[in-house]
Amino acid sequence: MENNVETRSARKDREIIEAATAAFIAKGYDGTSMEEIATKAGASKQTVYKHFKDKETLFTEVVEATASQTNDIVEAVTMLLSEAKFMEGGLQQLARRMIAALMDDELLRLRRLIIANADRMPQLGRSWYEKGFERMLASVASCFQKLTDRGLLQTSDPRMAASHLFGMVLWIPMNEAMFTGRNPRSKADLERHADASVEAFLAAYGVRPK
Repeated sequence: MENNVETRSARKDREIIEAATAAFIAKGYDGTSMEEIATKAGASKQTVYKHFKDKETLFTEVVEATASQTNDIVEAVTMLLSEAKFMEGGLQQLARRMIAALMDDELLRLRRLIIANADRMPQLGRSWYEKGFERMLASVASCFQKLTDRGLLQTSDPRMAASHLFGMVLWIPMNEAMFTGRNPRSKADLERHADASVEAFLAAYGVRPK
């Protein structure tokens, strides 16, 4: 019986977080009320407050859940990359998945919202970075260390190499989207950009044939 209650509680948490994500993205933090979130989640306002004590707590949960989901995508690809796929275009797959995940329109809007509230809730920005970018960077750095140990990459500092890949893949398209308020690039254009970034990365860190 206890497990069933916990399962229902977790499901309600997820429904509320999903409703809150949609509401925050559509109306911003200040423009969203707990009552509106409750309506979207198909729950009473009392139920929402039972699961999340206030709007700031719920916003934090939204941000942390999104950061973790994005990192899970990168970790899944780096696991494959570490095992066997590097020589079969695995790095291109990693770059393409990374740029597709981080350039998602909903995620970009949430990112702007976090930045807009950074002065008011600085801990939220830190959490986003630590549970999102910091974890992704650590995952890719660990992967690059394994590839270096196998003689597939040349990196004296795998974390720095990972930051270089992230920078090449994301800097221009991400800033373009953040400052213009939209993602103007097609999927094909983003993939070309990712492939070119990998080519430049391998020119610097790839193992040259003897």
